[in-house]
This record gives sequence, C-alpha cells and structure tokens, in this order.
Amino acid sequence: MTSHCIAQSEVQDTNRYNMGNLLKVLTCTDLEQEPNFFLDFENAQPTEAERDVWEQVDVVLKDAKGILDELQSYKGAGQEIREAIQNPSDEALQEQAWAAVVPLVGKLKKFYEFSQRLEAALHSLLGALTNETHSDPTQHLEREQALAKQFAEILHFTLRFDELKMTNPAIQNDFSYYRRTLSRMRINNVPAEGENEVNNELANRISLFYADATPMLKTLSDGTTKFVSENKTLPIENTTDCLSTMASVCKVMLETPEYRSRFNSEETVSFCLRVMVGVIILYDYVHPVGAFAKSSKIDMKGCIKVLKDQPPNSVEGLLNALRYTTKHLNDESTNKTIKSMLQ
Repeated sequence: MTSHCIAQSEVQDTNRYNMGNLLKVLTCTDLEQEPNFFLDFENAQPTEAERDVWEQVDVVLKDAKGILDELQSYKGAGQEIREAIQNPSDEALQEQAWAAVVPLVGKLKKFYEFSQRLEAALHSLLGALTNETHSDPTQHLEREQALAKQFAEILHFTLRFDELKMTNPAIQNDFSYYRRTLSRMRINNVPAEGENEVNNELANRISLFYADATPMLKTLSDGTTKFVSENKTLPIENTTDCLSTMASVCKVMLETPEYRSRFNSEETVSFCLRVMVGVIILYDYVHPVGAFAKSSKIDMKGCIKVLKDQPPNSVEGLLNALRYTTKHLNDESTNKTIKSMLQ
C-alpha cells in the first residue's frame, strides 16, 4: 500500500511507513507539519504483543453495546412517581411507584458500575499506548492499531452514552425518588431488601455520577488525569501526544475524500467525529494549558471546521460537548477565532 502525501513539502522515505491498512500522510496546517495517520478503525486486529491488553479491554467493550441499548430504551417511571406523589395516602400507588423504580435503579447501578470497568480498561490502554517501548505516539499507533481502535471505541461509547443521558431527565428523577422513598422506609423500619438496594455510600457515588451533565466523559477525564498523576516517571507528553495524534488521525480521515471513501460503513464517519471530540476533551483536561492554547498540538480550527462541514443535525451534540464540557475554552488565552467558531 503506498502512502499518500497531501503536504506541499516533499516526503521522503515513504516506504518506511507502509504497514497493513495504515496510511501515513502529512497535512498542511498552521501547526508544524506532523505525521498523521489513517488508522483502520473497521478491521484492525491485535498482534501478539497487543493481545493481553486487547483481551482485557475486549471483555469490557463486549458489554458496551448492551449498555447503550438499555439506556436508549430507558423510559423511566415518571407517571407512576407523579401519581404516587399526588396521592400520598394511597398505598397501592406508593407500591406501584416503588415496584416500577426498583428495577430501573438496578439498571442505573449497572451503568455506573460499567463506568468503573471502563475507567480500568482506559488505564490498561493508556499504559500500553504511552509506555517507553516505542519512541513516540506515532510508532505506538502504527504498531498497536488494535489498541488504538479499542481506545477509539471507548471514546465513541462515552460520547454516545452521554448524548443519550443528557436527553433523558427521567434518570435523575427516578434515582431521586428512589433515594427519598428508601430513606423514608428506613425511618419507618419498613424492609426494603432486594438485589437492587443501594447502600448509602454507593447511592452518593451514583448520585454524583448522574448529576454531571456528561458522566462518562467525566469518568474518562478524571481517569486520564489520575493515570498521569499515578505514573510520575512517565512524561505527561507521552499521554497528551497520544491524544493529539489520535485527534489528527480522525481529522485527516474525515477531511480527505480519498481516505473517507475507504470506510465500508457510513457509521464510521460518526464514529470518527465522536472519537475526535472525545480525545480533544481528554487532552484539554490532561494538558496543563489545554487544547485551545497556541501551544496545543491539536489543530482546533481544523477539527471544528471538520465538524461544521457535516450535516448540522448530526453534530450539534458534539459541538455542545466542546462548548460545555471542555476545561479551557473560555480561558483568556483561547484564540478568538476558535471561540467565535463555537458560538
């Protein structure tokens, strides 16, 4: 497979980069001319060196689709709760509301517990993609495409989960009702046992999780920050360069028709868009000055332009994620053009 150059400068030794389904390109941006990749997000398979981490993470990712399906079909117990609150002395209505809420809380607990598993999977991937076995993130992503694909799948899941959660107010209403009713039952010594019962400490953690507008993204952001602080011998650049390189991968794939036409499925477009936004947000949290500063290795103008070039209805949630869930967008140092592009 030949590498394709879309830079104005001459690229030498292109054959050095011919690996599997990976295409090396150089893009002309107002940043330095850095290598960006086309990663095969659809077909990358693990090498022997990747297999151990890949299998650990695969166990978690296998459950991701089921979690999204359950969240998408989550209807809530709004009607039962309303009737119970309006008729406080009607025991039958109280029991109906409780019977409706308990299994839903079981689901909410399951989603929260999955976020903890996802954070552990992220730690395993970051450990593999940022360690010193390769000299830079370019080599890591070249040689560990299957892990890069899993990292992308975690980001894709995260943004999709949060999009669904943000449009479903029933989640917090159901959980609040559950907690209020449970504390009342405890005061009155009414037994409220069952596998879905959530103890106080866990209830506090679940409550904090759903109180965030984008709970999965917060879990990943906190998890990435924690990874950096726990690995003090690892330069922070190993992590931030891994994220900025991944953002470049997605941007180049999306803005280059020749590469975009290689996608077998149109869904890969929305996959790449979500992954690009996810790594930008993580970078913004982990990098000391964030994704929007002049020194950022992410071409933010280019990334926002790619988003705005899509059909508007398909990317509003992602633009909102950049507007409202990043850390440094409103810093004084942020370029005014970038701010106005996101207004």
